Amino acid sequence: MGLPALTLLLVARLLHTQHCPLLQASPPVRSFQLDYEEDCFRKDGAPFRYISGSIHYARVPRPAWRDRLLKMYMSGLSAVQVYIPWNYHEPLPGVYDFAGDRDVEAFLDLTAELGLLVILRPGPYICAEWEMGGLPAWLLWKPDIILRSSDPAYLAAVDSWLHVLLPKIKPRLYQHGGNIISVQVENEYGSYYACDYGYLRHLLGSFRALLGSEVLLFTTDGTRAEELRCGTLQGLYATVDFGPGSNVTEAFGAQRQVEPKGPLVNSEYYTGWLDYWGEAHASTSSVRVAQGLEDMLQLGASINMYMFHGGTNFAYWSGADFKDQYKPVTTSYDYDAPLSEAGDPTEKLFAIRTVISKFQPLPVGPMPPATPKYAYGWVALRKVSACPKGYAVPYADLLDVLDVLCPSGPIQSQFPLTFEAIKQIHGFVLYRTQLPRDVLDPATLGAPPHSICDRGYVMLQKVRLWGHSHPTALHVTGSTGDTLDVLLENMGRISFGANISDFKGLLGNLSLDSSPLRNWLIYPLAIDTAVQQGWPHAALPKLSSGDRAGPAFYTGTFETPGIAWDTFVKFPGWSKGQLWINGFNLGRYWPLRGPQQTLFVPGSVLHIGRPNNITVLELEGAPSTPLLLFLDRPLFNRTLSHSTAATE
Repeated sequence: MGLPALTLLLVARLLHTQHCPLLQASPPVRSFQLDYEEDCFRKDGAPFRYISGSIHYARVPRPAWRDRLLKMYMSGLSAVQVYIPWNYHEPLPGVYDFAGDRDVEAFLDLTAELGLLVILRPGPYICAEWEMGGLPAWLLWKPDIILRSSDPAYLAAVDSWLHVLLPKIKPRLYQHGGNIISVQVENEYGSYYACDYGYLRHLLGSFRALLGSEVLLFTTDGTRAEELRCGTLQGLYATVDFGPGSNVTEAFGAQRQVEPKGPLVNSEYYTGWLDYWGEAHASTSSVRVAQGLEDMLQLGASINMYMFHGGTNFAYWSGADFKDQYKPVTTSYDYDAPLSEAGDPTEKLFAIRTVISKFQPLPVGPMPPATPKYAYGWVALRKVSACPKGYAVPYADLLDVLDVLCPSGPIQSQFPLTFEAIKQIHGFVLYRTQLPRDVLDPATLGAPPHSICDRGYVMLQKVRLWGHSHPTALHVTGSTGDTLDVLLENMGRISFGANISDFKGLLGNLSLDSSPLRNWLIYPLAIDTAVQQGWPHAALPKLSSGDRAGPAFYTGTFETPGIAWDTFVKFPGWSKGQLWINGFNLGRYWPLRGPQQTLFVPGSVLHIGRPNNITVLELEGAPSTPLLLFLDRPLFNRTLSHSTAATE
């Protein structure tokens, strides 16, 4: 070949490569897949196993997200597991909220920024000891709806929600450049009575249609054969959950019954447990948790620790269980987790971190220390003050401020209506009627069994007669036209089991000597709206009809000394109620029942340089000198000191 011909050939090849760059290396394909031959996950083609921890962004104020996630990363975790509570984002049908603390996209982006993978659990049902297991209470506006089933009404609501949520998730999938490696479909469905495979197939189809064919979808169930039979479905990789008291070999043997090949996965390895009002604070030994973790890691299993950081059931978000009786969950969701309710490293965290270090390198650098706490001390509250004419003031007794708490006025009904029937989701509803006749001799005021959900306070002529969850025979006297009030509290809808269609309020009519009472005025109370708008601190004084031992509001203020650090508030001598600071609902307190004696107050809700407004709704009776005590530690959560946490 002559020189000119060779030159022409080289030029032609050069021109060809500019349009078809055969010599350039192809970019690596991002993938997260199952390898059934080698019994493992493969991430970008390489064998992979994750060590993960659960965190619920809905239980952590947004300003604290980075602190909690960074501590999880520095503990040696490669991933976090995240629930998405449907009812947190769709409070009313077709009304969506993804702002502020509810900005799940910002939370997911933060996990990616910090180098954490995500195992996503979008439900639609999540359990999580969360109000109604994450399902919106407005589903019960159709009273005969069958939740977690192929009921067309339920599926229509689910489909509408998934078409809003999953498009936000798809760009963040690992295959698309994000950090979400797998997505769970439903949650522990085998523990639900319905065992509706059509429902699971419908969800599988929806997830595939909205997320694509490449994403790894999975289920999680307990290790009992019945749970795995009803909770698993072909096309969904079956994982199991169990705690440190279980036999690891037997537990994973249960997974092998439904998944003979593939990675071993414990999707919920329990580091602790939740608390119920009236029961002892749950705790699990650090030694047992660490040993169980090491046993599973030696088998090559992928593990998610539930919880790694529990957080707090602020406002009305705590759920409940029903085991022989209704059992409401406490405001604290500390869970005896490796990171405490306030996000502090615990002895358990360092024990877990030591185990992880035996199997993979830990991130370089120290564990971030516990966040600073401050004991703001005693704060005096007031219920009433003096008016110029000597009358008692204001906005104290709940029955005196119904115009503020229910500005739209009451609903009239021949018989009581449930919360769901009047479209009240959370909080409180007041039921009011009048005595139909003179009652000179004590008459029995009664209610059908299980008709007071969850706790009622009975007042006659604005004097409290009774407050309880289980009505006993109540004897009353009075005159025709006397006002009978019943305040009903929703303490959290059941989140697990067959009873999640959990209606609230007066589910049956009250009777007087077996004669049904009629002509009710029903007040759905919008207390949070009033408090967030500045009431009662910005309200003008109103006359009150005197000091009674019924449900009442108390107010006070305190200032921070140039700092706004986390703190814990104690209720010495108080009974039961709800606390707001600067309009933020910190949740229920119930020191008489326990075990929780303090509420966690994140520093992010406090003001610097101006007063912090405290509002308390006390339901059963405040101390004669109403004081709150702000401490620098909780009374029952065990955390390390700042200095110890910082140096380990």
